[in-house]
Amino acid sequence: MSSSGKQQSSLMLALLPIIILYVCTIALFALTREDLGGTSTYWQYFIPVVAAISIITAWGNAYARGDSRLFYLIRQIIIWGAFLWMLMLLQKAGVDASLGGQKTTITLIMVLALVALLVGLYLDAKMVFYAVFLGFCGYLLIDPSNAAVLTKLGETFKIADAQSKPLTMVTLVAVAAFLVSIFLLLSTRGSIAARRSR
Repeated sequence: MSSSGKQQSSLMLALLPIIILYVCTIALFALTREDLGGTSTYWQYFIPVVAAISIITAWGNAYARGDSRLFYLIRQIIIWGAFLWMLMLLQKAGVDASLGGQKTTITLIMVLALVALLVGLYLDAKMVFYAVFLGFCGYLLIDPSNAAVLTKLGETFKIADAQSKPLTMVTLVAVAAFLVSIFLLLSTRGSIAARRSR
């Protein structure tokens, strides 16, 4: 295989976890719109997937910045481990049963967005854009009838009657966040290549 072919396959492999992250979130958003109360279990299973993808996709950042990869891994494990531990404690305490399915789902989405934002601010900028996208999904699920933000986004993307097309708008926002993630990934890969060539 040629050098450019190896680079392309390496880039596709690096993009795969991010693609999975956004595609799964869009699919879960679509399911949650149909059954807000019945999808909290899916979101609970999705949280470890987000944690694993966060750890995998930011691995190169530690090397590019010259940080200890062990220290990076410990920080990621502390953040995601504490979040998962807190969710287990709340579940054992019966908080999800007392909140009800709909409120549990919304709470999971918004807290996951908050944790992703924290990880993004401290360890991986790509997660900041995912957190904003996930928070946007949660906002649309909280009150679907009051989605005035979709009209403004529709004007930006030149889509008529955007308020009646939340899934289309969520997909467009996901594509925009994904493109920024690609740029950040390429920037990190450039830093890694420069560091290795020294």
